[in-house]
Amino acid sequence: QVQLVEAGGGLVQPGGSLRLSCAASGRSLDTFAMGWFRQAPGLEREFVGRISRNGAYVSYTDSVKGRFTISKDNAKNTVYLQMNSLKPEDTAVYYCAAKATIYAGRLSNDYDYWGQGTQVTVSS
Repeated sequence: QVQLVEAGGGLVQPGGSLRLSCAASGRSLDTFAMGWFRQAPGLEREFVGRISRNGAYVSYTDSVKGRFTISKDNAKNTVYLQMNSLKPEDTAVYYCAAKATIYAGRLSNDYDYWGQGTQVTVSS
């Protein structure tokens, strides 16, 4: 079992930045591939990006490419989502997820463990 706790959400103006963190406890994150997802009100949870177990492979959904960056610090047992040039359409609850594999997929069902989520609101 691994427990995931997201932090770093909040209210930010369009064009601003936030860095979300996902801290793990219970097991070392160096055995897990990680993903970030988000869910806006009334919409389904959508894939944002993923990172491989060793941090060498990263991919993103098209809408965040060039603006968001995922990184993984296995020594700190934490995964980060750096979000720059934020837009109102990025407003959502953001979740991190984990699967004990080398590189997980882009679907929610690909992941076994989830955090509770952190709210990101982009508004002027």
